[in-house]
Amino acid sequence: MNRQPLRVAVLEAERMLAAAGVESPRVDAEVLAAHVLGVQRGRLMMVPLVDPPVVEAYRKLVVRRAAREPLQHLLGTAVLGPAVVAVGPGVFTPRPETELLLEWGLERIADVPAPLVVDLCTGSGALALAIAASRPDARVHAVEADPGALSWARRNIESHIEGGGTPVTLHAADVRWPDLLVELESKVDLVVCNPPYVPDGTPLPPEVAGWDPPGAVFGGPDGLEIIRAVIAASAGLLRYGGWLGIEHDDTHGDAVPGLLRRRRVLTGVEGHTDLAGRPRFATAQRRLPPS
Repeated sequence: MNRQPLRVAVLEAERMLAAAGVESPRVDAEVLAAHVLGVQRGRLMMVPLVDPPVVEAYRKLVVRRAAREPLQHLLGTAVLGPAVVAVGPGVFTPRPETELLLEWGLERIADVPAPLVVDLCTGSGALALAIAASRPDARVHAVEADPGALSWARRNIESHIEGGGTPVTLHAADVRWPDLLVELESKVDLVVCNPPYVPDGTPLPPEVAGWDPPGAVFGGPDGLEIIRAVIAASAGLLRYGGWLGIEHDDTHGDAVPGLLRRRRVLTGVEGHTDLAGRPRFATAQRRLPPS
């Protein structure tokens, strides 16, 4: 059995992915190789030669990635902060940009004992689970309307609990419902949300257009339909001094902060950019009562 240098296989994979227009061909080639070999990416150099069956399994994954199937689908998981969630067809794949919203939210509740947190439009449950993993004392509620996404969220929450994590309460509900989580009204310390926000008809990368559910991506003609509902719901859920953070499209740098400022119960509205300097999420605080 002729063994092949791993370095050669990875270089060939990188060239194939680059020719297919994959944004990070080297990273993806190395991540897939590490996945097939069951080692950390940083230890690939410790595996000089690989057997033909391993090379063939690797090649099949690279061909699928070159067809622009999301890397996370090939791995079966996506990572958000400390949370590793199962993903696949039927649920939105968490993106690295949401790490910024997660970090902001955790900072807002850093000094709050046993904070009450709500993640609206939870999808796979990644954001809710990342908060629960970072703050085991938190009481976390996750809301999702889509049946397919709910099944993924339920699976991920169960896996989190089986691994020793604290419970996360999952609600099959729509953020547009007027009676959403009425039992939590005026009690929530932090609301976070990564909603469908892309304006209808916007061209998308193949990894999104071909794989993410349209209902988890598009937010109406202007992309703000669900965001308006999230703001309305959050205004009722937040306690005095509670915080709201909403991820949005990079064309919404003015629109979403503007919607937040229209709510008289909200104050301290700020827009936040991602690492590339593009508008990415907006935040506000529930106004304190008059002294």
